[in-house]
Amino acid sequence: MKTMREASEGCMRMDTGLGMSKHKDYYFDLPPAHVEAVQITSKAPTGTIEFRDDIDLIEQLRYKRRYQRKPTPGKVDLVTLQDVKDIALYTAPVSILSPMLIDLLHLPSTERFLRALIFCCAYYLQIAEEMSKRIADLANKVRTKQCEILENQFRENLSDLRILVAKEYCILLIGGGEMKKFHHMGKEKKRRSLSDKDARLFETFVRMSVQIVYLALGRRNFHQIELECHRVLKSEIFNTVEHTLKTGYHSKMIPEEKKVLMGACVHHVKKLNTRSPLMNEMFCRRPIDFRLMGLGVIKYTQLSTRLDFLHLVVSGPEEKLLESNMSVGLIGMPRSLFDIMLRPIVGQTTEKSKASVMSAKSIQRKSLQAPQRLYPEIILPPRDSIEMDLPSVFPDTSAEVRPVSQTQLRRWRNRFIRLTKPTSATVAAAAPVVPARAVSA
Repeated sequence: MKTMREASEGCMRMDTGLGMSKHKDYYFDLPPAHVEAVQITSKAPTGTIEFRDDIDLIEQLRYKRRYQRKPTPGKVDLVTLQDVKDIALYTAPVSILSPMLIDLLHLPSTERFLRALIFCCAYYLQIAEEMSKRIADLANKVRTKQCEILENQFRENLSDLRILVAKEYCILLIGGGEMKKFHHMGKEKKRRSLSDKDARLFETFVRMSVQIVYLALGRRNFHQIELECHRVLKSEIFNTVEHTLKTGYHSKMIPEEKKVLMGACVHHVKKLNTRSPLMNEMFCRRPIDFRLMGLGVIKYTQLSTRLDFLHLVVSGPEEKLLESNMSVGLIGMPRSLFDIMLRPIVGQTTEKSKASVMSAKSIQRKSLQAPQRLYPEIILPPRDSIEMDLPSVFPDTSAEVRPVSQTQLRRWRNRFIRLTKPTSATVAAAAPVVPARAVSA
């Protein structure tokens, strides 16, 4: 007489060979397999990583109750970088998240990097739009010497903003300061290189940074933001987004436009010796104020108007941004102008300059041409005409570091553990039900 296990194996052979089995109501008596809620891959993610954008009202209320940053009593409720990061983490696919990525996003160096990247991309989009208009005007206008002066000013501004991004990016690459534990060779840089783990962390961090910039700029021009972020972080040769989309935007630029948007510090060498545009900006042979390299990290006794402006961009509190009538994308604007997911509330006026005096006809014409910008136009203060000589001793006093919300960090850590660790209820629901007659048999 066959045992139950032999009968079950025979049933499996019949199902496999015939595709249909007469024993349709037969159940296995094998123990339920261990089922994981989410499988985390060890390799770097490839292909497009889609973030959720269709968050219904119930999920929004759940996010507001459990994960949204609570306003500080007695202070003006403004949009902060933490608000943007929270939405990016909530809408991100769980498969790309990891405890290391969550910790990396909640560091002062990372916050300075993200704020500089947001501001750099915002100014890049603004200048790209301005250059498109100037190129269109060439059909019926003639270039003058004043055009070159203005375009050189645009190029210098973009180069200075890339340096703000590059100085924090270098700290991440070399594992300096608080980034030591994220280095692929360990804190002491004596361990064997964990290339797969490092590649996964880098790719997910870049994708998360692109999403944060996209959200902070009002969900506009995603492909332009993604292409530019990958270009400055990886170089044109290793721009995987351009290899996938095949836009050819670089070859379509005229020389004047390419000179402004790409900068003058572009070096074409062999692939193995290729450096990203951010590294080229750091080692570029052009007059650079040395204090630009330490904004937000080193305390300086005196700063120019331009450097003080850029210091506010990188590490200034949101209250000072509001007082100075400026913002870093949506950061620094009143949170009452936006809904839970940082979308503008219909009927609210978010433009601070000239919007109140524009006629209804001109507003309608502008809305038909291009999407309305949610943040004010960026106007950088001019550079100092007097160059500052290098001091005999560089300042080494650390600047006051803005703390990162540890409450939000714990919330996202706990959420990741809850989503990735299977509970007994999940295992019980996934296990097959064994009827009483199969057990008695």
